[in-house]
Amino acid sequence: MQISLLLMEEIAKLFAIMLMGYAVVKAGLMKSSESKSISVVMVYLVIPCVIIDAFQVDYTSDVKKGLLLACAAVLVHVLFLILTAILKQVLQLDTIERATVIYSNAGILVIPLVQDLLGQEYVIYSSAYIAVQLVLIWTHCKNMICEEDRLEWKKVFLNVNIISIIVGVILFICRIQLPSGVQDVMDMMNNMIGPIGMLLAGMVIADVPLKTVFTKKRNYVSTVLRLIVYPIFILILMKMINTFAGLNDSKQILLTVYIASITPACATVTSMAQLYDKDAAYASSLYVLTTLLSIVTMPVMVGMYEMFV
Repeated sequence: MQISLLLMEEIAKLFAIMLMGYAVVKAGLMKSSESKSISVVMVYLVIPCVIIDAFQVDYTSDVKKGLLLACAAVLVHVLFLILTAILKQVLQLDTIERATVIYSNAGILVIPLVQDLLGQEYVIYSSAYIAVQLVLIWTHCKNMICEEDRLEWKKVFLNVNIISIIVGVILFICRIQLPSGVQDVMDMMNNMIGPIGMLLAGMVIADVPLKTVFTKKRNYVSTVLRLIVYPIFILILMKMINTFAGLNDSKQILLTVYIASITPACATVTSMAQLYDKDAAYASSLYVLTTLLSIVTMPVMVGMYEMFV
């Protein structure tokens, strides 16, 4: 239970920062819409630096095997897609609800949590989940929300985070180490990802009526799926994979994938809903509710992982 308790402590710290973002907007010092400027810094500067820095490790046999194991992220998303296809008719899930349960906020939350819980050397394995999800977000998720059939592969491969992963992999395989000064800058950017991500969340939440978020019963359908039901299925999957993994630190590597899969709803879903004139208010409500409740559900789920896997 040690990792679960550490996770609870780290999430509590991040949520304290989220409350600061909430307070800044409520005090009238900033507008919720101004969070868009901070998002640009996050997406185009901070996350790319963190991803590239994650690949600045020695190219060893163990790391290579660990990355292959982290590709369990593909199986996680396949399972999510299958479960959602089954539950779509049973629970009458609409487009926003389906996107909410499939796609997590891994890009913002998983890296700082993995850094604090397992150490910087495990951040590289988080990139596998982020890469898989990014491709699906700009193909499957976008087409689902827009109700389109055409795939825009250009947008997928020109996504700054995908480019960062490709650059990181090339540096990793070619055993190219960045100069110490550049790495120092990368490390400084690493320390920014958690605080900036939660400040953004707090600013977004400040613009949403919390009473409506908590009192609308339908909100809890996709919230329970995202935070409890789907993580339980992934827990079983992680147990099966770990049984046959054959690596000394397979449990820690799979934990990076598991943490990414149990984070709250993806903020990008709300952004897409706004961009393509879908129900952005509902998407925002689900983002807020899952984010607030994850402070309880994530430590519980990681505690189950420790005991079961």
